[in-house]
Amino acid sequence: MKQLRAAVLRPEELPTKWYNIQPDLPEPLPPPRGDAQLKSLPDLMIGECLKQEFSTERWIDIPYELQQIYIQAGRPRPLYRALNLEKALGTPARMYYKSEFYSPTGSHKVNTALAQCFYAREAGFERLTTETGAGQWGTALSYGCALMGLKCTVYWVRAVYRWKHERRNLMQMYGSEVFASPSNKTEAGKVLCSKDPEHPGSLAIAISEGLEAARGDKKVAYSLGSVLNHVLMHQTIIGLETQKQFEMFGDYPDMVISCLGGGSNFGGFAIPFLGDVLTKKKKIKFIAAQSQAAPNLQGEYRYDYADHAEITPELKMYTLGHKTDFPPIKGDGLRYHGCSPIISLLRDKGYIDTIAYPADEKHVFERTREFLRAEGFLPAPESAYSVACAIDEAMKCRASGEEKCIAFNISGHGFLDIIGYSAVLGLTMD
Repeated sequence: MKQLRAAVLRPEELPTKWYNIQPDLPEPLPPPRGDAQLKSLPDLMIGECLKQEFSTERWIDIPYELQQIYIQAGRPRPLYRALNLEKALGTPARMYYKSEFYSPTGSHKVNTALAQCFYAREAGFERLTTETGAGQWGTALSYGCALMGLKCTVYWVRAVYRWKHERRNLMQMYGSEVFASPSNKTEAGKVLCSKDPEHPGSLAIAISEGLEAARGDKKVAYSLGSVLNHVLMHQTIIGLETQKQFEMFGDYPDMVISCLGGGSNFGGFAIPFLGDVLTKKKKIKFIAAQSQAAPNLQGEYRYDYADHAEITPELKMYTLGHKTDFPPIKGDGLRYHGCSPIISLLRDKGYIDTIAYPADEKHVFERTREFLRAEGFLPAPESAYSVACAIDEAMKCRASGEEKCIAFNISGHGFLDIIGYSAVLGLTMD
């Protein structure tokens, strides 16, 4: 019997609306708090994105021009049945992975980068500032700004800036200026550099620098790549495509898995399926794969700042504390203190499970090597956590004999991260 290996949508089947889960949540999302911080947002952020942040409309139109840019950027993206991996594992589980690594910059981050750059250009901004951890978001925003004729400034967590030379060069080729964070370009950065010139940095610190750099100039706006409601909404194009593709396979997931740092790729993949659970009473297990270096979904559910310098409003979220220092890991995009308010609420209500893998990353990268040898694609270090979790669940199915359908998101490729894999797996580097 022939088995379908890939479900590929035609360009005209691209979703034309994003899904906003807020109207379908089990209870209203707790509002941000902090009068001074909230009042500063219109001067820092892109107006349309801020409007979407608080929207209660279930479906938000994707502008036609942006739809065409999405198609240029490789959307829709295939959903693959991992038949080779299933055979190699000897599992009765049916395994499917979404190929978000098929983008010009190699990750899902372009989905919101292009949207934010589009709205920034329409509003008359000339420059966007931002932070990046693993580098995928900084690269995506650099790409979006280049396409839209905008300038871009990226504050990059120093621990990663040091070893991802090729990704830094790619951002610069797109025309961005890139600074190691903490830097001497902002007051927030100067304070930390004065105490420790070699401070490894964190996403919370880099966010503070990006925000500060956008202050006081009406032609400059700050752009965030994760956590916020509008970012997750832009990313739902991933899960919306995947739902259509499961119809092509004649299947439906029992389990939805992805890695999680701030929440953008997990949310983009899972939220449309969470909508099915909330509105159609579907039964799905959701697992967020994290690192023990920063297992924010195992933290406290409370109000906290999204950045180190307390420039942002306080958000109700699972957090480990915005001043916490975390050990550097190769999957640095997962090294963030807080999680998206939407995902945090759903976690608190029992809809989302989590697993945190050891910070040495050996198990995660060994599992990803199994995937690479079976399926041929090298995931980004962050996506490796999604792969490891999916394989671990498939091995449980082998032991139990259960024929579960497992869907997992590969949010980025690892071509510019091989040095990180090599360090963890002990490969020879000449």
